Amino acid sequence: MTQANNPLHGIKLETLLNDLVDHYGWEELGQRIDIRCFNHDPSIKSSLKFLRKTPWAREKVEYLYLKMNKLPLPKLKPQSERPAASAVNSGDKDASSVNANIWGKSE
Repeated sequence: MTQANNPLHGIKLETLLNDLVDHYGWEELGQRIDIRCFNHDPSIKSSLKFLRKTPWAREKVEYLYLKMNKLPLPKLKPQSERPAASAVNSGDKDASSVNANIWGKSE
């Protein structure tokens, strides 16, 4: 099976994360994607562990990486097809407005 349509093919999550940290720094990365591993004692190791276990967070990180590098952006799944956010985030805001600054939408 070929990955010709996947701009992330061959890019390790660690490389992707290091590039984002080099470009934005931990503080801005934590503002753009509000997850604990970016905002409280951030490290590559803890972030990789979290992102490998949490598909919704990894999707946001991959999307930001694509946007930062001006690569083709995937179509976002309709809300009904996305996995539910963790219980920690479920009460904050509806998922369409969370981290709207990543996607370039205004609230």
